Amino acid sequence: MEAAAQNQIMLVRKDPPSFGFQRMETQAQEYPGLKIFVAKHGLPDFLAETGNRDRLYLILYYLKDREAFACRATAGTRQGVEFAGPYPITQREFQVLDDFRRDPSKPPAKW
Repeated sequence: MEAAAQNQIMLVRKDPPSFGFQRMETQAQEYPGLKIFVAKHGLPDFLAETGNRDRLYLILYYLKDREAFACRATAGTRQGVEFAGPYPITQREFQVLDDFRRDPSKPPAKW
């Protein structure tokens, strides 16, 4: 599951559970700071995940508020989760993600 999530933007839907929801749950268990953030801000609509052997990078997209937060964590440790944002989501980003959220069976448009 780890490799499938790399360099992906994933829909986070609780019911029925999406792959993005499963990744969000897994990462929140691995990084308690992320779990606290999600408890405060709610589940994001989308989760982007990338990283290297030393760092995990996440972007949490909240479409209702048209904002995103960046998260950086040290891979393999439960410590050191840092957040930045919120950052505004552009109209184009919002449209692409919202269209995909409304109909996940259609591939998302290009940015």
